Parts: sequence; structure tokens; C-alpha cells
Amino acid sequence: MPLKVSVIATVKNEEHSIHRLLDSLVAQTRQPDEVIIVDGGSTDGTLRVLEKYVAQGVLPLRVLVRPGTNIAAGRNAAIEAATHNLIACTDAGVRLSPNWLADLIRPFEENSAVPVVGGFFLPDPQTLFETALGATTLPALVDVNPGHFLPSSRSVAYRRETWERVGRYPEWLDYCEDLVFDLRLYELFDSFPFVAQAVAYFRPRSNLRAFFRQYYHYARGDGKADTWRKRHLIRYLTYLVVLPLLFYLTVGYSPWWVAVLLAGAVFVLRRPYQRLRPMLARYGLVDRIRAVLWVPIIIVTGDVAKMLGYPVGVWYRWRHRLPSRHLPTRQ
Repeated sequence: MPLKVSVIATVKNEEHSIHRLLDSLVAQTRQPDEVIIVDGGSTDGTLRVLEKYVAQGVLPLRVLVRPGTNIAAGRNAAIEAATHNLIACTDAGVRLSPNWLADLIRPFEENSAVPVVGGFFLPDPQTLFETALGATTLPALVDVNPGHFLPSSRSVAYRRETWERVGRYPEWLDYCEDLVFDLRLYELFDSFPFVAQAVAYFRPRSNLRAFFRQYYHYARGDGKADTWRKRHLIRYLTYLVVLPLLFYLTVGYSPWWVAVLLAGAVFVLRRPYQRLRPMLARYGLVDRIRAVLWVPIIIVTGDVAKMLGYPVGVWYRWRHRLPSRHLPTRQ
């Protein structure tokens, strides 16, 4: 008997983007047995759009309204309300590949012991800036180590008992909740299937200010969750110690020290430019130059946002004595 699957997502103020997700669910080659979307308190026309799809009957859609809930609480509420044991999680605003659900649940159908399956995500840029941003901040498939990939909750599936064993999504986090969820998965399971074909396409932030806010919140979430300490420490050392020291040596002692700076720049920029190159095929020469110039600006902006957001999260964690992201024991 084919497995039945519940697709879940959370939304808030997605009036102009939610149709991308819903239309791509309608177009799935393997239709979901139910779709549960939790609205966290939209003040725009999101609910009207959802109600329209419910009335049309093109999806087995149920909408739950939970004003004031964060993403983690919304996902937990959706899973609690789900009828089926197998849960496929995605996000508002994404566009799913036509075979997304079929590809994502195939490992469960082939092996009843599989606890979780990770899908993939790719940028779906609409502008030149979004193209540069996607190439700079998001991995390509060749960058992924399938055995240690942390799946975004834009594209992941798991059994209900798996969700329960990892302690559900951490509702004490407003950002990075899926990161903590993934890290807990790896505390329980050494590895799990990664399906590169199960792709969720999503649109990167549309401008530098929105990107700065996004990465500030991500880093604040890291501080609250106590994740990526070494990465943040390396970033502080690079910007506050290494770069000023190299600048001092270049100006005060020998211009040859600039070679070290250039080598560091090549190391940082190499992969973003490699990812960017095939994405610029539809653009002219001037736009290609603009995109190339955007990359270092995006990197520095993201790093500054992280350096500002992380200590805010750490301070919040200390003041509020937040729980550990780790499971008490390996079950």
C-alpha cells in the first residue's frame, strides 16, 4: 500500500508569494494526501488566497490560524494536526519541482527504517542582485557533502516519531529552528538519505537591506541556540585582528604584504564567482560586471550583519537561560 503523506508549511504575510507554493503542489506528479498550512497571524491578504484554494478544491488543504506563533510553533502545530505519520515539510514562497514529493518520499517507500530524508534547495532569482546574492550565499550541488548536509525545512521529510524523538521544533527560537532540528537529527542518526532531485526553489532577498536583516537575525539565532561558535570566532578574528594587522604591515613595512590580502580575497571569492558564472548567461556585459562587483559587497554586508547579530543572541541566551540545543542523551 502506498504511503500517505502530509505536507506542512507555515505562512505569515505571504499574499504575493504563497501562490508559488500552492500552484507547485497542485502540479506535483505525486499528489499529497493532505496539506496543512499554519498562518501565524497575517495582516495582508494571505488568508484570502488560502481560502480561495480551499474553495476551489484543487488541493486537500487545511488552514490553521495561530496568531503570534513563530515558525517552530507553527510547524509543530501543523504536525500535531496532521492525519498521516509521514510528514513532508516545506515553506511559504517556494516553488517545488514537479517531482519534489515523489522524490522526497521514495526512500521511505523503499526502506521502512528510514527516519528522515533531506531534499535540496536552489535560488530562484528574479533580478540581477538576487542572482548575485544566490550565487554568493547558497551552495551548489557540487558543494554538498550528502552524508553531512543539513537540510533546510524548505525541503525535508520525516516520520512523526522522528520529530518526537528530536524534541519537535524548538519553539524557544525565532530563527535557526530548522538548524537546531537538523543538528539534533545528527545526534540521533549518523546519516540519512539525501535526495538532490527534491528541489525547492526560493527567491533570495530583493535588496541589500533585506539581506542584512536576514543575516542579522540568523546570527542572533546562532547566539541564542549556541551554534557555530568557531565560525563566528574566526569571523571576528579575521575582521578585527588579521585584516587590520595586514593593512598595518602593508602600509608600515612592505607593500608585498598586499599579496596576502589578495590571496585571501581569491580564497573567499573563488566559489561565489564559480557559481555565479553560469547564472549570468542571460545578462549583458554591463550587468555581468555589476553582478561581479556585488559579490564582495554582499560578503562584507553579511559578515557585518552576523558580527552584530551574534552577540545580541548570546546576551539574550545568558539573560534568559535558554535550554540547550542538544538532546540529553543519544536515544
